Amino acid sequence: MADNGKQTASDDEGKARGVQWIEDRMGTHFANVVNVQGTREQVDMFFGTNRTWNVEDGGAVAVELSNRIILTPLAAKRLWTVLGGVLREHESRYGSLNVE
Repeated sequence: MADNGKQTASDDEGKARGVQWIEDRMGTHFANVVNVQGTREQVDMFFGTNRTWNVEDGGAVAVELSNRIILTPLAAKRLWTVLGGVLREHESRYGSLNVE
């Protein structure tokens, strides 16, 4: 791994190459709402931001969608596995997250 924290490719005696993370075109978006739907061929994840100030008024919740990510079912399973590990680590450090 390089000093800057990025894992880079290695050509040492035919060893497996690492992952080079290219971030010059990466965008960063905040989301506090997510919705997921799936078919046999793909899993769609929709990310957005809740724009409703007062949900007690009885009106609809307004969510501004910002991103849609389409994954293969295999990539979605990998994401589920990795995300589960990250959340287990977070809860072990900071306490259980209640989603009810």
